[in-house]
Amino acid sequence: MNIVDNNTAREPEIVIHDSTLRDGHHAVRHQLSAGQLRRYAQACDKARIPVVEVGHGNGLGASSLQVGRAALTDDEMLSTVREALRHSRMGVFMLPGWGTTGDLRKALAHGVDVVRIGIHCTEATAAERYLGFLHDARTEAQGVLLMSHMATSEQLAEQCTLLVQYGAQAVGILDSAGHLLPSEVTERIGAIAAAVDVPVIFHGHNNLGMAVANSVAAVQAGARIIDGCARGFGAGAGNTQLEVLVPVLERLGLRTGIDLYALLDAADLAERDLMSAPPFSGSLSIVSGLAGVFSGFKPRVLELAARAEVDPRDVFFELGRRQAIAGQEDLIADVVEELRNRTDRRQSSAHSRS
Repeated sequence: MNIVDNNTAREPEIVIHDSTLRDGHHAVRHQLSAGQLRRYAQACDKARIPVVEVGHGNGLGASSLQVGRAALTDDEMLSTVREALRHSRMGVFMLPGWGTTGDLRKALAHGVDVVRIGIHCTEATAAERYLGFLHDARTEAQGVLLMSHMATSEQLAEQCTLLVQYGAQAVGILDSAGHLLPSEVTERIGAIAAAVDVPVIFHGHNNLGMAVANSVAAVQAGARIIDGCARGFGAGAGNTQLEVLVPVLERLGLRTGIDLYALLDAADLAERDLMSAPPFSGSLSIVSGLAGVFSGFKPRVLELAARAEVDPRDVFFELGRRQAIAGQEDLIADVVEELRNRTDRRQSSAHSRS
């Protein structure tokens, strides 16, 4: 069933990017198999989802001991999904420092249609060479700012303006920590939309249960590319739940061009085939959202905190005070050690007084 009548369907007003096979990888330590990738990509294609993003959770070239080795190489993931798509376009994500122009060349050889370059919210200059490379390669390039709660609306608009100057054909923000509220999204997206003449992107995380509401706020403020994942599949509390987002947008009168029944079938498949259980806003995910810390830190925080017998919630709040960002996983060990030392000193002092 199409949400909109096929006889009246036109180009979608909101372009949906499904990042289940990339961002969702965080939730399973990047261990999806070729069969899992193929089956879900085929379901997306049947639903006519415009863009299906695939890869290691941290993007091209990121498979490593530091952030997790994937079960498959980038080449294996891209070739598997490329073969499964007939209607949907294939997208990839890359973080400078993990991926290189060599990784981009290999992705282009696999027929990638859309490439996103992600950078920290105040470091747009780090994307310049890669956006220039993609421009010369005549490939659709997008630039997105991570940890967008760490910058003001004015700063984000300035950074997005730079990304457009470097060659980005769409720009926007990721609420990487699930920290933002709808009014904050409205302010940020509105400032960006007023500053650039390309489509604006929003990617939400659900730590505080705001992902769908934030995505609606983004659309109403001018965003035209919105991300989601089946069942919200992603790190911690997960991402914007795609099979909820799409009908909500359609109820608002906004065309997505996606087949509702096929979308629901894809979400059911994802729950059965990709995840042990759908993500939810558990206690630690809520804390990471409040602290403004990337949910992907959760497994390492739990591991080190348990070993040191410190409260993982304290670890997240301390990481938030230090403005930790993805890629700074080594900082977790430092914070845990400092908190353990504080606890030891307090206990020693209390013992001395008694």
